[in-house]
Amino acid sequence: MPVTLRKSLPLLILAALAFGIYLQDRGKPDRDAPPATPIGTAQTTPQSSAPAAPKPSNAVPRGTGFDFYVLSLSWSPTFCQSGQARDGDPQCVKDTPRGFVVHGLWPQNESGYPQFCQSSEPERVPSAIGRDLAAFMPSMGLIGHQWRKHGTCSGLSQTDYFAVLAAAWNRVAMPKAYADGRRMQNDSPKDIEDAFIAANPGLSPAGIAVTCDGRRLDEVRICMTRDLQFRTCGEVDRQACRIDNITIPAAR
Repeated sequence: MPVTLRKSLPLLILAALAFGIYLQDRGKPDRDAPPATPIGTAQTTPQSSAPAAPKPSNAVPRGTGFDFYVLSLSWSPTFCQSGQARDGDPQCVKDTPRGFVVHGLWPQNESGYPQFCQSSEPERVPSAIGRDLAAFMPSMGLIGHQWRKHGTCSGLSQTDYFAVLAAAWNRVAMPKAYADGRRMQNDSPKDIEDAFIAANPGLSPAGIAVTCDGRRLDEVRICMTRDLQFRTCGEVDRQACRIDNITIPAAR
């Protein structure tokens, strides 16, 4: 074998080995490359891995021109026995005993409250709205009065105001002891407040007031932000009934 060929042989062997490694690597997939899309499959743009922002469960139309709401819950048997109810009042039908019903949802300021505000909305409330509220606000007369006195001060349309009112009612869990008004009992105003506080996490003693009609339970008033979160309300709380024991009449 010529000397020149003998000297070149190691170089040729090394070159052949390098070329073989190169051919093997060409057949391997690139770890950093995106996976191939099968033929006939449309290419899609990857979606962002960030989750969509959840919609707040308490999203309601937001009123303007006041500081907070007072949800006033009337003890229906007291009203029906007070002589204020008219004959045939649907709130006082004997075959349908009721406990708490909505008296109103009142825009309130830290001191005082607005009433009978100017509004571009009609004064009359359509009967269709009344039908939607009948389960917990069973009087078109009351519904119309509450709109004119309080709803007009909410900065909302009729539809939105009563939607917020319904949401406020649904926001409050009713204590079992006062669910239907079927039995008479005696409790202190503090006992009633404590029952509502236990049933509604976030509600505090400074955010609820029990009012009396003589020595009978009249209303429970609960303070809420314009987003229907429970909050404190010093002026409302100071108007609470202060006697030790009150009667909670049963529906007749």
